[in-house]
Amino acid sequence: MKNGIFDILKARFLINEEANAAKNWRFIIFILFLAIIMIGSNNSFDQKVFKIVALTTEVKELRSEFVDRRSELMKLKMESTISIKMEERGIFPSPVPPVKIKVKEVEEKNFLERIWK
Repeated sequence: MKNGIFDILKARFLINEEANAAKNWRFIIFILFLAIIMIGSNNSFDQKVFKIVALTTEVKELRSEFVDRRSELMKLKMESTISIKMEERGIFPSPVPPVKIKVKEVEEKNFLERIWK
């Protein structure tokens, strides 16, 4: 047992012909290849997570800016705000409320009715 542990620590299994050193080397290279692929995929995953976090933060900022702009627009569209701005230019609101004008459509006669008339 003691000899086996020292052989592993001294890496004799990589140079000893009796222990199929070539087979061991192939296995080690395969494990290294898998480790490199795993490290690369983890790095790619981390980059995507950071990008998602950055985009989420940007969306939150844009949404809050949208809400601010919308409330500002609502305030500017109010009748009192418009009347104050128009008074600064010398235009005053009418004391008489507006009247709705209704236009009656004249029904046109079709071709046959015009001929028989």
